[in-house]
Amino acid sequence: MTLQILWFVLWGLLWAIYFMLDGFDFGVGMLRGFLCRDETERRLALAAIGPVWNGNEVWLITAGGATFAAFPSAYASMFSFLYLPMLIILFSLIARGAAVEYREKHDGERWMRVWDLVLAVSSLTAALVLALGFGNIFQGLPIAGGIYRGNFFYLFNPYGLLTAVVFVLLFLQHGALWLSLRTAGPLAERATILAGRLWLPVLAFSALFLVATAAWTRLYENYVAHRVLFVVPVLAALSLLAVKVLHARRWPQGAFLASCATIVLVVATAMVGLFPNLIPSSLDPASSLSIYNSSSSQYTLGIMAIVALVFVPIVVVYQILVYRFFRKRVGAEDLAEEAGY
Repeated sequence: MTLQILWFVLWGLLWAIYFMLDGFDFGVGMLRGFLCRDETERRLALAAIGPVWNGNEVWLITAGGATFAAFPSAYASMFSFLYLPMLIILFSLIARGAAVEYREKHDGERWMRVWDLVLAVSSLTAALVLALGFGNIFQGLPIAGGIYRGNFFYLFNPYGLLTAVVFVLLFLQHGALWLSLRTAGPLAERATILAGRLWLPVLAFSALFLVATAAWTRLYENYVAHRVLFVVPVLAALSLLAVKVLHARRWPQGAFLASCATIVLVVATAMVGLFPNLIPSSLDPASSLSIYNSSSSQYTLGIMAIVALVFVPIVVVYQILVYRFFRKRVGAEDLAEEAGY
């Protein structure tokens, strides 16, 4: 396995982990205003993500850093071609963090309502634009001769919008499952009911996404050439089915883990189809940015592989410990101990 392939696998894995972990933060942020009936429940929802949301964003930084270090040409092109969407995502993530941290700094009702709205809008915007950008990368950007021939509004094409809807629905279901797992009382019950109701729309739009992918992208070419790769989307479908089965059996831990697997495998399905491209061109395949024409030198890739081998496991162990420490459900009696939430 060449270092370029190794880093492509790591690059895809880091993005999949980010989608899996920050996905439920986005989901909780979007759902909080609809599910929570009073101030206690609104604080409970924040307490459910409070200890982990900023740690989850570490994977975004790691994925971005891996792109910069391993594939600098693709990194530069991505920020050039998709500058405005990237900026929107950045400002949305900043606004979300401010909403979580500053909401409780003042007791005024208007103050809290404003930050509640900021949290909901920023969570939806970040999730929507992030998925929209990746949907367009899956489809291919209008690149010719190293120049982006589209504009910001080009991104709002049918396939890009469909990808955005699919991931937003996945994040909503993921967030509902997280609330059903981490909170107690009526809020957990409503989250459990909503997670069950969201499963059918997730299934329907995921099936439509698979059909649209065949019609509007070249992602299936790798699968046709190497049929054994179809195991990846099959596992994604089975994990989504497992969400339904485990949720019906009232096993929130199992349903949430199945949802984690679903998101990781959906991203993996797209990444397998994307290989060896990072940013394919919809106009001229020769203008596509691949792992071969946009990678760093072999020396740099080798050094970064050693760095990743040392530090990524440390991050993984740290996050496992954090999730283990904060694994119990939070109820109204715990809010006095949750300073800032």
